[in-house]
Amino acid sequence: MGEHRAGFVAVAGRTNVGKSTLVNRLVGHKVAIVTPRPQTTRRRILGIRSDADAQILLIDTPGLHEAKKQLNQRMVQVARRAIAEGEVIVAVVEAGDHLNPGDRAVLVDIRALGRPTIVAINKVDRVPRAQLLPLIEEINRGFPGAEIVPVSALSGENIDELLLTVKRMLPVSPALMPPDEYTDQSERMIAEEIIREKIFLKMRQEIPFSTAVRVEKFEEDAERKLKRISATVVVDRESHKGMLIGAGGRTLKEIGTAARLELEEILGARVFLEIIVKVERDWTSDPRKLAEFGL
Repeated sequence: MGEHRAGFVAVAGRTNVGKSTLVNRLVGHKVAIVTPRPQTTRRRILGIRSDADAQILLIDTPGLHEAKKQLNQRMVQVARRAIAEGEVIVAVVEAGDHLNPGDRAVLVDIRALGRPTIVAINKVDRVPRAQLLPLIEEINRGFPGAEIVPVSALSGENIDELLLTVKRMLPVSPALMPPDEYTDQSERMIAEEIIREKIFLKMRQEIPFSTAVRVEKFEEDAERKLKRISATVVVDRESHKGMLIGAGGRTLKEIGTAARLELEEILGARVFLEIIVKVERDWTSDPRKLAEFGL
């Protein structure tokens, strides 16, 4: 066996290109929430993959996008700081016959960092192989020196090839984290993210983007193998509160049930989950509130 390698790998790209799905696939556990909606990931998420020959510390980052609102600007700042942590960068672009303008802008930004870079062409299960050839040529022309690996984060296609390529680029190093850990997130943070994911999946239009989740209480009853979680969902308008609760509290109950079932699976214990909804007007443009939610 060769020398052991370890290091930080930043997974970067525009919004909705499949970064979180790819990180979850590479880690082998769900560490990042996934929804079909853009801008689901708001903060830096660390996933850890420990193999016999290497430990890969994967940093999932918010999507890079044109940010006009303060919340979005903070997310892009978080993304840029997290990307700069990577000793290796995996730039995720979408499969097609040419580079999406947003993908091109991301690659230009990443090239300026001068780090070893892999361009992962994601969603190859959606396009015929021949269609990728002009895209690969375009990336080779514009970004010489970058490794190119076509993958499908959803189906797992070619993920082994991506893993081998990442490992080759990592520095020789002992493991940097305990081998039995797969994320640095606390259970409290995981609960906040899972509840937010269920809101994104359940709600329509702009409501998910103006919500945040704060776990107020996280208590463990070891004897009964029970975790009691009290969470507050913050919205910035009274009308959103009504829509989130739904007629007779039905919508909030459905969100709570979906979150509780997944948390029980992740935490390996029964969960008693209580969620309330609170209006904090215009929190998405209040720097103090944004900081409170880790942005």
